[in-house]
Amino acid sequence: MRATESNQDYPFAVTNTAAALLDAAGTVVAWTAAAEALLERRSADVCGRPARDLLADPGDWDAVLAQVGRPADPEGREGRATLRHGSRGELEIGFRVIPLAGGARRDTARFLVLGAALDLVARWRQDHAFTHELFLQGRVGLAVFDRDLRLLRTNSHLLPYTGVPLDLHGRRLADFLWAEDARSIDDRLREVVHSGIPLAGFNTTVRTLHDPRGGRIVTVQAFRLQEPDGHPMGVAAVFTDVTDHERARARLDLLYRATGALGGSLSVLRTVEDLVEVLAPALGDCAAVDLAETVLTGGEPPADGQLTLPLVRMAVAGTESEALRTGTARFAARLAAPGARGCRGELVTGLGDLPAGSGRAEAPEWATTVPGAHSAMTAPLCARGIRFGRLTLWRTGDAAPPEADDLALLEEIAARAAVAVDNARRYTKERRTAVGLQRSLLPPATSEKPALEAAGLYLPADADSGVGGDWFDVIPLSSARVALVVGDVAGHGLHATAMMGRLRSAVRAMADLELEPEELLAHVDDMVLQFASEAENGDPDDGDAWVALPSGPAGATCLYAVYDPVTRTCAMASAGHPPPAVVSPDGTVEYVELSPGPPLGVGGWPFEPVERELPPGSVLALYTDGLIERGEGDIDHGMRDLADRLLRSDVLGRPLREARHDIVEGLPPGRLRDDVTLLLARTRVVEADSITTWLLDPDPAVVADARHLVLAQLTAWDLDELSFSTELIVSELVTNAIRHAGGPVRLRLIRADTLTCEVSDSSNTQPRMRRARSSEEGGRGLYIVAQLSHRWGSRYTMGGKTVWSEQALPPA
Repeated sequence: MRATESNQDYPFAVTNTAAALLDAAGTVVAWTAAAEALLERRSADVCGRPARDLLADPGDWDAVLAQVGRPADPEGREGRATLRHGSRGELEIGFRVIPLAGGARRDTARFLVLGAALDLVARWRQDHAFTHELFLQGRVGLAVFDRDLRLLRTNSHLLPYTGVPLDLHGRRLADFLWAEDARSIDDRLREVVHSGIPLAGFNTTVRTLHDPRGGRIVTVQAFRLQEPDGHPMGVAAVFTDVTDHERARARLDLLYRATGALGGSLSVLRTVEDLVEVLAPALGDCAAVDLAETVLTGGEPPADGQLTLPLVRMAVAGTESEALRTGTARFAARLAAPGARGCRGELVTGLGDLPAGSGRAEAPEWATTVPGAHSAMTAPLCARGIRFGRLTLWRTGDAAPPEADDLALLEEIAARAAVAVDNARRYTKERRTAVGLQRSLLPPATSEKPALEAAGLYLPADADSGVGGDWFDVIPLSSARVALVVGDVAGHGLHATAMMGRLRSAVRAMADLELEPEELLAHVDDMVLQFASEAENGDPDDGDAWVALPSGPAGATCLYAVYDPVTRTCAMASAGHPPPAVVSPDGTVEYVELSPGPPLGVGGWPFEPVERELPPGSVLALYTDGLIERGEGDIDHGMRDLADRLLRSDVLGRPLREARHDIVEGLPPGRLRDDVTLLLARTRVVEADSITTWLLDPDPAVVADARHLVLAQLTAWDLDELSFSTELIVSELVTNAIRHAGGPVRLRLIRADTLTCEVSDSSNTQPRMRRARSSEEGGRGLYIVAQLSHRWGSRYTMGGKTVWSEQALPPA
C-alpha cells in the first residue's frame, strides 16, 4: 500500500510499506499491492524473477547483500538501494530484510523484504532522533501531559530545583509546586488543550513545597498533541530555566533605575533618599545609607581614614525601615582608607542561624541592625580615594540570601552613588558658601524706624536651581525718611550673588546722595552697563578667575521707594520689577499702578516715578517674582494669591516679623524653583507737634533770631541738653545759607528718633567741608557741624538744596 499523508509516523508500518517475499535464491515469490504502487511494477511482471533484476544496476547486487549481512539474523538488517521505476526511471528506497521461519533445509528459507521511499525513511529517523535527544537535554525540561494535565512523560531536568520528585508519572504540578504557581501554569496549558493555540514565551516563577525560598523563573512553551482523528490527546510543554538570565536583566534594570535616581538631585539628602527607595525591595527588604557627619555640611573625611567619625543614618526604606529609624541613627565608625581590597563590599549570611544568647558576636555590628534579617551586605561609598559612608541592605523572611553577583551589583551602585553624593557634597559646600554670602549681604531681617516697622524674609531656591541674586534693603535717609529696596538678579550661583552684592552697594551709595527714585535707578542702570562691559573685556588668560557676569536686558530688576513720615507720601520707581502691594488700614489690598521701566542694564530709557500718600498703619509689601511665579499659573493668579495671603496673615494687626512667615507658608526652603524675597513695611508718621518750620529773611541779623527760636523749641520739647550744640549748628548753617545762597531760608526741626535740623535755600551749590588755615577767620563752620552731629549731609530739592544735621536724643 502507498504511504498516505495522514499516517507517516513509521515508514515500515503496514499501511505505508511495500513488501516482497524472496526465497533463498533471491527470487521474488510474492509482490504486494503497495509494492506495485511504489514502483509501478505489476506483480505478474515481477514474481518469479530474480530480485537483482529490480535494481537499476544489477551489478550492485553484491553491494546490497553486503548491507544485509548475515541473512539468518533473526532481527533483520536495513539498507538502501536504487530500483527501476515503472515510469520515472529510478527510485531510491530504504529496505528492511526480515528472515522468516522455514523448513529444515536451507533451500526452503524465506525472506520478507519491506521497502519505503528513502525520504520517508529519513524523515522518520530525524523525528525519532529529535524526540530521543529532546528528552535527553539537560538545559530544558520536557513534559507530556494528558488532557487532564497529568504528567505522562518527562525528562530528568523538568525543573532543576530542590523538591521535585524523581517519579512524576501520573502526578499533577500541584502535587509538588506551590498552589498559585501550579495554577498559573495549569491555566495556560488548559487553554492550549482547548484552543489548540500554542503557548510561547510565558514566564513564571516556580517554587516547590519543600523549598519555597526564591524559586526559579522558567519560560513555558506548549503545543497541543492530537489523535489521528484530530481530537486532543494532551499537551507537550517545554520548561526553560531563565533564572540567571532574568536576574541578570533585573540587575541591569536596577542599575539603570538607581543611576537615574542618583542623577535626579544635587541635594545630598534627596540623592540618598531616592536611592534607597529604588533598592528596597528590589535588591533587599530594607536599605539604608550612612554618611559621615561632615559630609552633610559640605566637608569630607580625611583622606587617610584614620579618624573615627560619627556616621549619621541619612535614609532608610523597606519593610523594616521603622526599626532603623528608631534604632541607632548616630554612631561612631572608623572610615578606613581604601587599601589592598579597595572599595570592596562585604556579604554576611546565616544571621538567623546564630545560637540564641550568643549576642550575635560572630556577625559584624552593621549586619545585626534589622531584627529577623537572615543576611546582609554592605558596600562603602568611595570617591577620589576617600571613604565617607556606606550603603547597606538586609534580607528577611523567605527572600533568598544574596549571591556574589548581588554583592557585585551593590558595589557598582555604591560606586556610582559615591560619585553622585560627592558631587552633591561639593555642591552643598558651594551652596552654603553662596547662601552664607547672600545672607551676609542682606540687612537685618527686622528693623524699627520712626518712619516704619520693617520685616524682611529671604528663601533660597532649591539645591538644583542654586542660590540666586535676590535682595532687599532698608536704608535710613535724612529727615526721618526711609528707602525700601527689593531687587532680583537674573540667574543663579555665585556670580548672581556677587552681582547682587555689587548692586546693593551701588544702591546704598546712590541713596546717600539723596537722589530721587528715578534718578537713582538711572545711575544704577549706568553702573550695570559698566559691569557688563568689564565682564566682556575681562582677561581670558586669567582662567577660572574670569567669570562672566550677567548682562543685557535681563541683568537685574529693582524697585526703589522712599517713604517720608512727615508728608506721609511714598515715591517709587521700578526697573522691570513687579509693583508693590498696599494693605490699607481698612483691610483692602491693591497694587500700586506704576509704569515699570526696562530691567537694569538696558540703558537709554527713562524711569517714571510714582508718588502715593499712605495713611498711617498701612502695610507696604515689596517682593520678587519668585513669590508670584511658582509654576502654578499665570502671574495674575500669583498676585491674587499674594493679596489673599496678606489678608489671611493679618499684617495689619500682628507684628510683621510673625506675619511674614505665614505669608510664605507652603513654600518650604529647598523646594523652590526661584528665590523668594519679601519685605513688609508698616508706615508710621511724625506728629505735627514734633515738627517746627520757620521762614527766615536773607539778613545776617536773623541768625540771632534763629538761635532764640531753636532754643525756645528745644525747651518746649524738653531737649535742653542739646541746646548748646544745636545753637551752634543752626548758627553755622543759617549763616552759610544767607552768605552763599541768598534768597529766603527755611529752618526746620524734626524730633523723631534723632533731632534733625534742616536749613534749605535756593542755591544748587553743595556745601564742601575744607581744612581752614590757621590765619583764616572762616571756613570752619561745616567742620564744627560735623563734629557736633551724629550724621550730616545735603540733598537737592526742587527749589535748591537742603543741608541737614542729626543729633542723637538724650536718654529718656
